Amino acid sequence: MRLLTGLLLLLMASNLCARSAGDYLPADTDPDPAIPTPESVLGWEVGDWHVSHDRLVSYMQVLADASDRVSLNTIGYSHEQRPLLQLVISSPDNLGNIEALRQQHLEGSGPLVVMLGYSIHGNEPSGSNAALLTAYYLAASRSAFVRELLSGSVVLIDPSLNPDGLNRFASWANSHASRHPVADPDVRPRAEGWPSARTNHYWFDLNRDWLPLVHPESRARVDAFHHWLPHVLTDHHEQTGYPGFFFQPGVPTRQNPLTPLENLELTRALARFHSKS
Repeated sequence: MRLLTGLLLLLMASNLCARSAGDYLPADTDPDPAIPTPESVLGWEVGDWHVSHDRLVSYMQVLADASDRVSLNTIGYSHEQRPLLQLVISSPDNLGNIEALRQQHLEGSGPLVVMLGYSIHGNEPSGSNAALLTAYYLAASRSAFVRELLSGSVVLIDPSLNPDGLNRFASWANSHASRHPVADPDVRPRAEGWPSARTNHYWFDLNRDWLPLVHPESRARVDAFHHWLPHVLTDHHEQTGYPGFFFQPGVPTRQNPLTPLENLELTRALARFHSKS
């Protein structure tokens, strides 16, 4: 539980402004200089610009080539033929034996398996931008905490659940961005016209496609889920600070009676933890 709690604390998507990667990460990160930082590949500090999907893919490919903790798979393609990525991150020993560990996990033993998905709504881009730092931290940190974490777990990262929407938003926001930050929520980069980049190529909200599975993005991520059956699945959205903040499972009157009580208790415990941060 200590490992899981620490991992979830790290992965909370934060408000992105121009900082170096080190400013986001724990003080004891001790990054391996052989592992490229996001800014060394993108050409800017994370948060200076919105990452487009092609640049996101480029960085993840460079990271996988540089780190023996990272394996990169393509699990499908979006309607616009953008690759749907899955990073498998663990210790080098675990990665060398990953299929046997997956089978052990499916049989009820083996390592902790956590699946992290980011920005299913394309105009909630903090998730995909934070995925750059999450992947870098797990690949580069030489801290005892990360070594212990990866020795006992497999972390699966889908850095963009909606590549077409993410790319559409990055193009809009970067085209209208100023070099000077503006706090006004109605500033032009945030004021998209209809139908906005929330949706995929066909203007479909992929967060409503977990059960219908109409779209290739949804089918790929659900297939990946069933391939691993992770202990924990996170779905990283974005919410502005001024209207308040939602914590699952929410008020009792809106909880689905078919949801197992254990699920509600676990998500409530996680919500209490995050509310203190």
